[in-house]
Amino acid sequence: MNIFSSASVVAVFALATTLSAQAPACVSHPQPNENIGVQLAKFRRIDTPFSTAGLSSREVKLVRKLVEAGQYLESIYWRQSDPEALTLYNGLAGCTKPADQQLRRFLMINGSRYDLLNENKPFIGNEPLSPGRALLPKGITQKEIDAYVAAHPEKKTEIYNPLTVVKRQGSALVGVPYHVEYKQWLEPAAKALRDAAALSDDKAFANFLRLRADALLSDNYYASDIAWVDLVNPKFDIIFAPYETYLDDLLGVKGSYGAAVMIRNEPESKKLATFEKYVADIQQALPLAPEDKPSNVGHKTPMEMMDTPFRAGDLRHGYQAVADNLPNDPRIHEEKGTKKIFFKNFMDARVKYSVLPIGLMLMRPDQARLASTDGYLSNVVMHELSHGIGPAFARTPKGRLKITEAIGPTYSALEEAKADIVGMFAIAWLMDHNDLPKARASEFYASYVAGIFRSVRFGVAEAHGRGEMMEFNYLTEKGAITRDASTGRYVIDFAKMPGAIASLAKELLEIEATGDRQRAERWFAKYDQMPAALKASLARATSVPVDLDPYTSFGDRVR
Repeated sequence: MNIFSSASVVAVFALATTLSAQAPACVSHPQPNENIGVQLAKFRRIDTPFSTAGLSSREVKLVRKLVEAGQYLESIYWRQSDPEALTLYNGLAGCTKPADQQLRRFLMINGSRYDLLNENKPFIGNEPLSPGRALLPKGITQKEIDAYVAAHPEKKTEIYNPLTVVKRQGSALVGVPYHVEYKQWLEPAAKALRDAAALSDDKAFANFLRLRADALLSDNYYASDIAWVDLVNPKFDIIFAPYETYLDDLLGVKGSYGAAVMIRNEPESKKLATFEKYVADIQQALPLAPEDKPSNVGHKTPMEMMDTPFRAGDLRHGYQAVADNLPNDPRIHEEKGTKKIFFKNFMDARVKYSVLPIGLMLMRPDQARLASTDGYLSNVVMHELSHGIGPAFARTPKGRLKITEAIGPTYSALEEAKADIVGMFAIAWLMDHNDLPKARASEFYASYVAGIFRSVRFGVAEAHGRGEMMEFNYLTEKGAITRDASTGRYVIDFAKMPGAIASLAKELLEIEATGDRQRAERWFAKYDQMPAALKASLARATSVPVDLDPYTSFGDRVR
C-alpha cells in the first residue's frame, strides 16, 4: 500500500527542489595536468584534534575565538597566494565525484593551483606561476620595478613595503596597505581577538591580543611584537601576522598572513632550557667579523613547546613547519630578541612518518639507525635559535639595509640554509664546551642528514628544499657525505662534518652580513641542483610520505 498521500508527495518534492537549489553547484573545470591521486599519496594525513581536557569552559571559548580569528587570515592568504584557486576550491564544494574531491583536497594542501612538489608547475590549467603571486602585478619584472623606482624614487618605500599590495594604475605603480586591501576580513579578525582577550585570565596575553587587533587595522606590528616576545610561559599563544615572505619570489619582501593557535606543553617546554642560556655565547663564537654579530647579551630567548590544534594561512599550506622563530622585524631582534616556538604534534608526526623512514631507505643502515627523534628535535631547536643570531642588518655600499631587501628573492632559501648550518655549528660548539655529550655527535649528524633527504623532496621551488639541496651538494663536495656506488646508499664522514659545516656557515653568514645579492645568487646557482643519483634514489621512496596533510577539528573554513 502507498503510504504517501498526494499532498505529502508534493511536499517532499518541493523540499527536495529547495534543497537542490540551495546546494552549491559543481563547477566545470579542465582536466588536471597530473594524477592527483598519486600526488595526494605523497602526503600523510594526520589529525590535529582540539582536546578540552583540563580546560575550563571559559578557556574553551577563548580557543574557539582565536580559531575564528585565524579563519579570517586563512581567507586573506588564498587571496594573496592564488585567488583563482580559491574560486575553484569553493566551486568544487558541490562536486561529488571522488576525482573532484581529490582535486579540492590538493588545492587545500598547496593553497594554490601550483604543485609545490613539482617546482610550482600548474596542476590544473596552463597559467604559469606569477613570482609575485597576487601581491604584485602579474607579468611585472624586477627590471621594470627597478626602472620605475629609479624614475620615481619617492615611491620606493611604498613599493618595497612588506605590507602593501602593489598594483598598476595606468602607467603608475601604487602600494595599497594591507589593512586597506584586506579590511573586510581584518576587521572581524580583530573583533574576534578582542573577544578572546575578554575571555583570558592572563592579563599580559589579553593585552597582547588587543595590541595585535590594533595592529591588524594599522599594519604597525611593533608594539604587539614587543608584547608578544615579553609573554612569560603563556598557557595559550598564537602566531597571527603577515610574517613570512615565502610567496614573494620577485622582491622577496612581501609578507603573507599566517596563524597558529597553540596550547602549552609544559613538560616538553621545560626541556628546552638547556639550549636557551647559550645564545649570546654562540653569537660571539660565529665565524664572522665582530661588527656583524651584535651582542645578544640580555636579549630574551623565550622558547615554547606547544600543541597546535589549528593553523591557517602560510602555516597551513605547503611545507608543514614544525617550528618557528619570530618576529622577523630586525628592530625586535636588536632590541629584544625573538621567540622560538615548536609545534610538538607536527614535530612528532614529521619524524615518525618521514624523517626516520627516508633515512632508512637512503642512508647506510648502521648510520640511518643513529638518527633519532631527540637528535632531530635538537637540530630543529638550534635551527630556530639560529634564525635569531648572526647579522641583524646588511652592510652594503648603499648603507645599512634589511637583509631581505638587500638579498631579494634568494633570501628565504639563504636564511633557511643559514639557520640549518649555523644550528649545526652551534651544536658542535655546545659539544666542545661539554654542554651536550660528545658521544651524541653521530646521532646529531645522522639526524641532520636524514632531515636533508626529507626536505630536498620539495625541490628548489620551496625555500627549505632549495636551501638543503645546496647544503647537501656543498657537504658532498667537501667529502662529508659520499655515495657508496655498490649499494647506492649515502655515507657520512663524521670526522669531516664539523669543518665542512663551519666553512659553509662562514660563507652564508658573510653573504647576509654584506647583503651581496649577486654572491648569493651565484652560490645557489652553483649548488642548488639535484644530482641524478639522488633524484633516482628519491624516486624509489614512494612508500615514504613527503609531508603532512593536517586535519583539524575545526574544519577548513574559507570565507
